[in-house]
Amino acid sequence: VQLQASGGGLVQAGGSLRLSCAASGSIFSLNRMGWYRQAPGKEREFVARITRSGGKLWYADFVKGRFTISRDNAKNTVYLQMNSLKPEDTAVYYCAGSREFGIRQYEYDSWGQGTQVTVSS
Repeated sequence: VQLQASGGGLVQAGGSLRLSCAASGSIFSLNRMGWYRQAPGKEREFVARITRSGGKLWYADFVKGRFTISRDNAKNTVYLQMNSLKPEDTAVYYCAGSREFGIRQYEYDSWGQGTQVTVSS
């Protein structure tokens, strides 16, 4: 399954963006879908993940209450709604798919190309 992330851009602090991750094939075959991000000079870090059915969600502590992950299996798309954005959210955001539990990055074998999110103060 090939993934393509989109929806990034430049936004002021406090603003919102919605990222999309479109799959070339069925994302229903992927047990977990996740979002990761990488800021300049930092390692890629976990942001959120979601189960196949969308019934269970996990978030990094630094985005809880601000970001929401969702998926539409019929559209083969995963979303990341980002509200109350902060300058420290500036990063390249990647979507990823895993046939495993997706707890660790190495469990993801499908990665999108990344979309840049820049939050100005």
